[in-house]
Amino acid sequence: MREVKLGFSGPMVSEVCFGSLAISPLQGRVTAAEGTEILRYALEQGISWIDTAEIYDNYDQIARALAGKPEIMVATKSYAVTRSEMRISLEKARKGLNREVLDFFLLHEQESVLTLHGHQEAWDELLEAKARGLVRYVGISTHAVAGVRAGALQPGLDVIHPILNYQGIGIIDGTLEDMLEAISFAADLGIGIYAMKVLGGGHLARDPARAFTFIRRVKGVQAMALGMSSRNEVDYNLRLLAGEEIAPALQVAVQARERRLYIADWCQGCGRCVEVCPQGALYLEEQAKVKAEACVLCGYCGRVCPHFCLKIV
Repeated sequence: MREVKLGFSGPMVSEVCFGSLAISPLQGRVTAAEGTEILRYALEQGISWIDTAEIYDNYDQIARALAGKPEIMVATKSYAVTRSEMRISLEKARKGLNREVLDFFLLHEQESVLTLHGHQEAWDELLEAKARGLVRYVGISTHAVAGVRAGALQPGLDVIHPILNYQGIGIIDGTLEDMLEAISFAADLGIGIYAMKVLGGGHLARDPARAFTFIRRVKGVQAMALGMSSRNEVDYNLRLLAGEEIAPALQVAVQARERRLYIADWCQGCGRCVEVCPQGALYLEEQAKVKAEACVLCGYCGRVCPHFCLKIV
């Protein structure tokens, strides 16, 4: 597994970060126990860090996989706005992950200078936690060009986790070229960058080699988070990145597995999912409907549905 340095002052990490959303209850592709085993298998193959978030609700799952593995790092995220909310989020992560010190803690889904300004209290609390040694590195995740630019100028920020793929799928403002310029700007300031949704939420899964090659060639991007929900996917992705031959059976097993957002027929049409979708992929026609070409399969809509109608399948 290739190791990279995350920014000027960040740690050495594996090029691939395990994106745990794919094994979390939020997406529900696998059971908690199955997800733990898949994660353990990925760590055995050389992946040295894991991406999660408070809303993924899988701290216990990760903690079980990390038992006896203090060297594995975890990046988590929170929507906290106030100081008190951030304190609660930090303690929830420390207890849930069974870690005295958190490796990375990010503000979740920051969109612009205005968004960061609205979360200033939480950011200040996060910086204080870093100063006290409770967190090693702090940053933001974002689907927006403006988020990357704002994060790059945020005092004390170490890392940015932006959406990035060769078609620009999921960028909520600007173009792919705009995002590349923003990432280059942040990287020139020494900020660590690890990309998300490099396969465009599955839309680019038919040509993963092109997707991975694109990310590797982007100036300033050191690593990528890959969501994987089977041993086959772990083997396929890591072998592809290592330049190894892919057995035909493995290729068929992985590429034949298409995913989509399922909306159950008992949907009440309340519209909560439409309001929170960062991609504008959902709309109402009595019931919720999805524009498949815009959906990146993040699963965030499912967490607000009061009737549990939405799931990645």
